[in-house]
Amino acid sequence: MNITVLGIGYVGLVTGTCLAEIGNDVVCFDVDHEKIDLLRAGEVPFHERDLAELIRRNAAFSRLRFTTDAADAVRHGEVIFIATGTPAEPDGSANLSYVMAAAHSIGEHMQDDKIVVQKSTVPVGTAERVRRVIVEQLERRSAAQDRDVARLSATPVAIVSNPEFLKEGAAVDDFMRPDRIVIGSEPGTPGERPRAVMGQLYAPFNRQRDRMLHMDVRSAEMTKYAANAMLATRISFMNELANLADALGVDIEQVRKGIGADPRIGYGFLYAGVGYGGSCFPKDVQALVHTAAEHGQRLRILEAVRAVNDAQKRVLVDKVVNRFGSDLHGRTFALWGLSFKPNTDDMREAPSRVMIKALVEHGARVVAYDPIAMSEAKRALAEDLGSSVLGDSRVLYADSPMQAVQDADALIVMTEWKAFKSPNFAALKSTLRQPVIFDGRNLYDPAIRSQGFEYFAIGR
Repeated sequence: MNITVLGIGYVGLVTGTCLAEIGNDVVCFDVDHEKIDLLRAGEVPFHERDLAELIRRNAAFSRLRFTTDAADAVRHGEVIFIATGTPAEPDGSANLSYVMAAAHSIGEHMQDDKIVVQKSTVPVGTAERVRRVIVEQLERRSAAQDRDVARLSATPVAIVSNPEFLKEGAAVDDFMRPDRIVIGSEPGTPGERPRAVMGQLYAPFNRQRDRMLHMDVRSAEMTKYAANAMLATRISFMNELANLADALGVDIEQVRKGIGADPRIGYGFLYAGVGYGGSCFPKDVQALVHTAAEHGQRLRILEAVRAVNDAQKRVLVDKVVNRFGSDLHGRTFALWGLSFKPNTDDMREAPSRVMIKALVEHGARVVAYDPIAMSEAKRALAEDLGSSVLGDSRVLYADSPMQAVQDADALIVMTEWKAFKSPNFAALKSTLRQPVIFDGRNLYDPAIRSQGFEYFAIGR
């Protein structure tokens, strides 16, 4: 099948590459010429496990190509995925300008009937706006006596909502082995062809069992927001319990195991820590709250989820200040983990940024290490600290975890990378100036206190 993907950020690039991997002929479009040149050279603009290899392989077999030519991209695809970004506006709403620009391009260049699939996370009702933009462009072309428009059928555009449920760091696996495939289409006869085509497209992922969930378009748009809001809620709920556990002398890890054993609750997203980050949860919670406000409602639980998460990013900062005092001049802190989660280099909304900025403001120096995210971190922290990307004497970057802790007053763990889960504690103790660990991800057993460590965790 000929597939076009408009917008090759995180979601678009994974979607296009994985669809090429199962044999489709995929064209990926973006307005960013540098990104396209990078991808044509076999490089990937962000870290995602296994993605670079898949891109190179499918490009070599001519199943995957990249272009900045919108007309070429639109004309290629029988099915066109819109996977542009929807960044948050200052008021929390989703910025749909890139989505609408993609819709405009489709209407401007299409020469035959299209199935347009909304892959971006968008507010309820966006599919209807996308259709209007496309139809307006077709009407403009028809008024100008464009002969290509005359060849189109009476219903040239079918709109489908097919939200993504990809986890950064495991996105390829999530796409190739989905737990569900949500398809939102028009009910009845108008939706028959798009449902059939989407069923054909996703058939390779349904061989063991049918993972497709069919619903109306608006419900599909809502499903994505509801899923992310639920996961964010579980995280903030557990973090609030962890803060109470600190005050009561309770081990939140034991509580987690106790409640997670209940099949009605389960273990997923119940780990206490320093809050969630990334591009999805913060943005989507805000957007859902904003949508509710537009309709005269308040989502009080999600307002609290956001407030709890913002506060949670400072919990470990407060523990450092309580231990060392508010004046941290002359202090050096080793920091393990910069990305908002392991197996990605994404620094958006990363809790490490809050920690580092706070330490610097208190006068400390930070020596940081991350297996993947160092380059992205330098850019993000330069923005946070108002300094040069090339260097800031207040924040240094180590080549290894143990180099970071050399002569540091304490170790701060911010991301749960596997490489940090089982360190040589004897070597740590002898390398640190003081055997102090602030564990923002509860990686270690509090029993390390018996080895002479001062151990500060979240709810332990």
